[in-house]
Amino acid sequence: MPRYHLTTFGCQMNAHDSERMHGLLGSLGYEEAPDRDGADLILFNTCTIRGSADERFMGNLGEAKRIKRERPDVVVAVGGCWAQSQKESVFRDFPFVDIAFGPGEVNRLGELLARERIQAVGAFTFDGRFSGDLPSLRERPHQAWVQISVGCNCVCSYCIVPSVRGRESSRPVEGVLDEVHRQAADGVVEVTLLGQNVNSYGRDLPASSRASFADLLAQVAAVPGIERVRYTSPHPKDIRDDVIAVHRDVAEVCPHIHLPAQSGSTRVLKAMRRTYDRDRYLALVDRIRDAVPDIALTTDLIVGFPGETDEDFADTLSLVQTVGYDGAYTFVYSPRPGTEAGESMDDDVAPEVKSERIAALIEVVQQTARGRLARHVGSVAPVLVEGVSRTDDSRMSGRTGHNVTVNFSGDATPGSIVPVAIEASTSTTLAGTLAAVAQPAGAA
Repeated sequence: MPRYHLTTFGCQMNAHDSERMHGLLGSLGYEEAPDRDGADLILFNTCTIRGSADERFMGNLGEAKRIKRERPDVVVAVGGCWAQSQKESVFRDFPFVDIAFGPGEVNRLGELLARERIQAVGAFTFDGRFSGDLPSLRERPHQAWVQISVGCNCVCSYCIVPSVRGRESSRPVEGVLDEVHRQAADGVVEVTLLGQNVNSYGRDLPASSRASFADLLAQVAAVPGIERVRYTSPHPKDIRDDVIAVHRDVAEVCPHIHLPAQSGSTRVLKAMRRTYDRDRYLALVDRIRDAVPDIALTTDLIVGFPGETDEDFADTLSLVQTVGYDGAYTFVYSPRPGTEAGESMDDDVAPEVKSERIAALIEVVQQTARGRLARHVGSVAPVLVEGVSRTDDSRMSGRTGHNVTVNFSGDATPGSIVPVAIEASTSTTLAGTLAAVAQPAGAA
C-alpha cells in the first residue's frame, strides 16, 4: 500500500481539512506513515495568517526537499492557505513540489494524485463537492469538527483569509445535519461547528432553505446522542440576540464564546476595519453576561499593529481587565502580502516594542484568566473525558463545558461525561478528582 505523511499548520479549519485529507487518502488505499522518510506522499496543509507559520512550514519543506533529492519518486504536495497565496510562484520557487492546491480544492486531492500516477483511482473523484461531505478520519473518536461554511466576506485590513479562502459560502442545512447524525451514530458526543465567520451562516442560502446560525445551533443540539455543541470562530458584529438566547436556553450549547477583539483601541479597530468600536464590543459582552452570567469568554488580541501607540496598547490592556477573559490567544502583528495593512501601511512599531507589549499583555491575560478559573475550585464540573493526561499518564484529562482542560484522578471511559470535584486551578487548567460514576446522557 502507498503511504503518506501529513503535517498540519494553523487553525481549527485547517485541522478539519486535514481530517478530510486523512479520510480521503484512506479511501484511496493509502496508509499513514509515522514519518516523512517512510512516506510515498509527503503532504503539508499550510497556514499563512502569520509570519511565524510561514517560517515553521519552510523548515519542514526543507526536509521534504532533502527526501525528494534522495528519492525522486516521492510526491511532495502542499495544500492550504500558503499554497493558495503562492499559487503564481510555488512551482517556480520550489520546483521539487509536485502538487499545490488551495483550501477550496481539498475535494480535488484524489484527482491531483491520480495525475501524478501514484494511485490508479479510476473514476473515483470528489471534484465539485463541499469538503464537509468528504470522508474524514477524526483525531478524537468522540469529538468532531463539522464545517458549516467556507470563506469570509469581511475586509479586515490585516487578514489574508478572504484572499485564500474566497467569498463566504454556507453549506446547506440538510448536509450539516446529515453529517451530525452520522457522527452521532459513530459515537461522537461533541461537535464543533466551523466557519471563518461562523455566525454569519446561512445568509447566502436560498430563501426557501435559509436558516440562521441560531436556528442551526438549536437543530444540531437536538440531534440524538449529541451532548455538547461548540463553534468557532464568530465575529462580534454578527453575535445577535438570538444566538445569545440559544446559549441561555439550550443546555447542549456550551457556555463558552470565543469573541475575537483584536484590539482594545477604537482607533486601531477602525484601522483594522473590524466594523465595531470598543464601546460596542463591551456592550455586547454585557448583553452576553446578562443572559448567561457564568459564560466563559476567550479572545484573540494583536499587538504592534501599524500606528499602535502606547495609549492604544494601554486600551488593549484595560479591555482585558474590564472584560475578564477566561483565556486569550495573543499575537505579534506581522505584515502579510496581499492584505491592505501589508501593502499600504508602514510596519512602524519597532520589534523591541512589540516584544515588550506582547510580554506585558500575556502577563495581564494570565492574571485575569487565573482569577476567572479560580471560581471553579470547590465545584463539581461535568467533564467530557478525552483520554490520559498528556502531562501525567497516571491521570485522566477532559474538558468542561467552559472549554477548560481538567486533569483528574480516577478511571473514566473516553467519551463519557463524568463529574469531577475541582480542587485546584492555574491560568489555563483545572485539577481534581473523579466524584462519582459517569453521568447519564443529557447531563452535559
